Amino acid sequence: MAHEVTFYEAVGGEETFRRLVHRFYQGVAGDPLLRPLYPEEDLGPAEDRLRLFLIQYWGGPNTYSRERGHPRLRMRHVPFVIGEPERAAWMRHMRAAVDELKLPEELDEKLWNYFTMAARSMVNAPS
Repeated sequence: MAHEVTFYEAVGGEETFRRLVHRFYQGVAGDPLLRPLYPEEDLGPAEDRLRLFLIQYWGGPNTYSRERGHPRLRMRHVPFVIGEPERAAWMRHMRAAVDELKLPEELDEKLWNYFTMAARSMVNAPS
């Protein structure tokens, strides 16, 4: 039986997600709209959580669920006001991070479509 390559493996595994999420949080750190949504003084814990979630979602190890349980993304984001401006800022920083990966077009599109859907689903405040 042939091994089916996961998206996680196809993009380069943990190192790719480490680079993606680190670059994303570099943008967040300097963003006056998004930075207040991260109450921890250091963005390191948020970076770790997102990286582990994405690794698991895309077919890597399930460390996120072992450490934190079910992702419950909408529930975890309810305490934060997320409107269209916050979604757009999040997408801008994530687009910059994805672009730096220089993934093949098909993989880039699959990743970007997921982020577009996920960011839209986190909006919980009217415009």
